[in-house]
Amino acid sequence: MDLSIFGSYWIIILAALACMLVSWCLKLTYSKYSKVLNSSMTSGKDMAEMILRYNGITDVSIQNISGDLTDHFDPRNKTVGLSSEVYAGYSIASVAIAAHECGHVMQHEKGYAPLAFRSMLLPVANIGSKLSMPLIFLGLLVNTGISDTLIQFGLIAFGLAVLFQVVTLPVEFDASARALKSLRSMNVLSASEMPGARSVLTAAAMTYVASTAYALLNLLRLIAIFGGGRRRD
Repeated sequence: MDLSIFGSYWIIILAALACMLVSWCLKLTYSKYSKVLNSSMTSGKDMAEMILRYNGITDVSIQNISGDLTDHFDPRNKTVGLSSEVYAGYSIASVAIAAHECGHVMQHEKGYAPLAFRSMLLPVANIGSKLSMPLIFLGLLVNTGISDTLIQFGLIAFGLAVLFQVVTLPVEFDASARALKSLRSMNVLSASEMPGARSVLTAAAMTYVASTAYALLNLLRLIAIFGGGRRRD
């Protein structure tokens, strides 16, 4: 790949702007459907409890956590964390997001392979994201025989962090598919409300797509610049 440094930076800037646009669209979509009450008047907490009970899952707790769009499932302590607006909200967005997080619970219970692989990658990816750029910069600073080795290790570390994001994509899309299936089968949302739930989950999934694309482009840029080792004049 023959990219100039200047040109590669423009690619990254455009990708970053795309990520910001997708994030903005998510917030707009969430804001829209967080104002629309679902016809069954089911809260996010109720939705999560119903899905867990329906699937015979009794060892997962549901917690009210602070922040906006901080919802998550932690398989280590088996807790579903729902942000306050989702936890206590009766909107289409609230039940959609709660169902999505319970989709992750079902993945964990069923031994969904991509989720297991992502969990295995997590500690390595965390280390990689923290060490990648320091290793590359250190390789540029030192004028010894190990400079190229440091840069290569930095690229590998960055690649592991990107791999984690790539593996996250099927995990998130599958969780959304499970969420929509639960919402349909449990008759929580009417037929006219389902498109709203789908819009919320699609917008959320696209943020992962955008951030992964950004990370991949950044990795390709770094490989184009440093893949052959330290740049020498």
